[in-house]
Amino acid sequence: MIQSFPIRDAWAEAAADRLAAALAEALAADGRALFAGSGGSTPSPIYARLAQADLDWASVAATVVDERYVPETSPDSNAALLKRALLTGPAAAARFIPLYSPAVTVDRAAALASQALAAEGRALDAVLLGMGEDGHICSMFPGSPTLTTLLTPGLKPAVYGVPAGRDGAAPPQERLTLNLPWLVSARRVVLALTGAKKRAVFEREATRDPAVSPIAALIAANAPLEVLWTEAG
Repeated sequence: MIQSFPIRDAWAEAAADRLAAALAEALAADGRALFAGSGGSTPSPIYARLAQADLDWASVAATVVDERYVPETSPDSNAALLKRALLTGPAAAARFIPLYSPAVTVDRAAALASQALAAEGRALDAVLLGMGEDGHICSMFPGSPTLTTLLTPGLKPAVYGVPAGRDGAAPPQERLTLNLPWLVSARRVVLALTGAKKRAVFEREATRDPAVSPIAALIAANAPLEVLWTEAG
């Protein structure tokens, strides 16, 4: 299930190629495509390669799989990272759909983001995921009060607000996240992992209860998941 690559460059190129292929399939079939990517430092080399793909980027819409409840001016903004790392060069022509909006509450912002994504009228075509050392993907954190809802496969694809954790639990601040049905309905989902520790976490989480483990939930719901790993951290 895990595809291993000896060096980081080969890993990044393979991930970018798979994402670009899914977007190309959608563009060929429908004349448009929808991409969702993760934040953090891990995907940056993947984005750098994907940005140079020979695609009709003007017909691609891009969003993030999750977002801290902060504006793009914040150094914590996943939207700002995606724009810097992916929406450059040829990919600058893509249209960005933010999850964050300066609404009164994070839940209201989630509702607005749900409406914006639903208005695209399509499933995600390509998704790039990362995974935390606690096994979280998107902002589906173990122990979060929103986790059960986020992992319910029978719900409609939607964006949800995630409260800050209490007593030191993750996440440290409010977030917005896509739910599991968005990922399950996608054309292709690439989970990009680096380092021996992340691989061990993935292998552990894959065997857990899908009701409490996002990784296990992805697998149990038959998401179109490809796991790409390189030992280089």
